[in-house]
This record gives sequence, structure tokens and C-alpha cells, in this order.
Amino acid sequence: MRPTLWQRMDTMARHLVPFVLTLMLILLAATPTHLPGMVRVGPMLSLIGVYYWAVYRPDLMGYGSAFSLGLFEDILTGAPLGSGALMLLITTSIVVSQYKFFNGKSFAVTWWAFALVGLIAAGTKWLAVSLIYGLSADLQTVAVEYLLTLALYPVLGWLLARAQLYLIKDA
Repeated sequence: MRPTLWQRMDTMARHLVPFVLTLMLILLAATPTHLPGMVRVGPMLSLIGVYYWAVYRPDLMGYGSAFSLGLFEDILTGAPLGSGALMLLITTSIVVSQYKFFNGKSFAVTWWAFALVGLIAAGTKWLAVSLIYGLSADLQTVAVEYLLTLALYPVLGWLLARAQLYLIKDA
């Protein structure tokens, strides 16, 4: 039997959940904190979103989604155009190519792998920014962003898992 219009719309909406939630993480990360005397340093929330969905639902977080999200983040934050997109494409590529490794692993292994993938992603973005601006970007800032991202992964991973359980289900 052919699915009804409402069933098709429901399925489409469920397939958009990873993209929309990662987009919301990007908007959250771009929200100014206005801490006096502090340089704009924040976690790479887009990296968490793309990594999580590429591990657990690679069918819903492909290269096109990662590229679009990265480009949007670059435009929103004023980063060199393509640096965030490159970071998220490399993250997706690593995770998708190692799908058998990630399949069925514990949270500890997934978090450990995130630490490695995140380090590669942060290094890639740092290198891209340095090459585009023609000078070396501040490594200390990148290190703080990386550590903040690594520390937030368990909390956001848990929240994304809840979203997957309740919003996506069998989509």
C-alpha cells in the first residue's frame, strides 16, 4: 500500500532532524556571550553534531549536509569561507570510512574516537584559517576550543541520543 501524504511528510521531517538539530547547535555556538575581557572562544558544536549523526545515522548526515552546515557556520561566524565546511567534510569522511569500527561500540570508545577525529578536525580548520589569512592562527585559542568541545561531547551526545530515540525512531 502506498504511504499517505501525511506519512511521507512525517518521514521527511524525521529525516531532517539531524540537519536541523546540528543547525541549532551552530546557532547556539554563534550566540555572543559578552564576557568582558574574553576573546571569542567557544566549543565547536557543529563538529559534535556532525560527528554524532555520522556515527549513529550516516544515512541522514551525508557529505552534502556536512558541507552545507559548515558553509552556513562560516558565513554566520565570519570564518574564512570553506574552513568550517572542510572541517565537517573531513569529519564525515573519517567516520563514514570507519563505519565498521564505530558500529556497536561503547560510548567510551566513541568518545575516544571523537577526541582523535576532533583533533584532526581542529587542526584542519586551524591550517585552513592560517593558509587563507597568510599568518598563523592562535594555537592556544584552537586548543581551548578543542578541549571545550571534548568536554561537552558527553552531554550533547546524550541529548542527541534522546532526540534520535524520540524524534527519529524508525525513520
